[in-house]
Amino acid sequence: MKQVERSDAVRLRPPSHRVDRRALGWWTLQAAVFAVPLPLVFGVLYLSIPPARVVFIWAFLTSLVPGIVYTSVMPLWRYRVHRWETTDEAVYSASGWLWQNWRVVPLSRVQTVDTLRGPLQQLFGLSGITVTTASSSGAVKIKGIDHRLARDVVEHLTKSTGATSGDET
Repeated sequence: MKQVERSDAVRLRPPSHRVDRRALGWWTLQAAVFAVPLPLVFGVLYLSIPPARVVFIWAFLTSLVPGIVYTSVMPLWRYRVHRWETTDEAVYSASGWLWQNWRVVPLSRVQTVDTLRGPLQQLFGLSGITVTTASSSGAVKIKGIDHRLARDVVEHLTKSTGATSGDET
């Protein structure tokens, strides 16, 4: 029996849509929440304990500089990498910043589609979508898209997965 190659087969390729530009602010705020507390503590200790100022100024600087670099570089890098796309055949996702991940999930493998809006995402009008599959690699997550667009994407995926035949795991 001859194997026929389909030209419309799902393949690994870069997704076409960027996340929302507001994700830059969301990621920057997340980074600041992570990076600011330690230098802040060392700054307060520097002002509070004069005999140990030399130690605390060095601790302040060695925690502040990496925090500034992280807060300024990470959001831009993530924005450059993060992409997503849904078609009638699959969900495509590219994410990460140091460890980058490309995923393609055929709709026939989709089990559930969920949205998530944490407090910071709500502040920026953003949402995330989680596409759960039977894969051992786990769910595909699309983070940082407009919450109205996320609602439309989830509706589209719900309809498309219901109409897709396949292994239905």
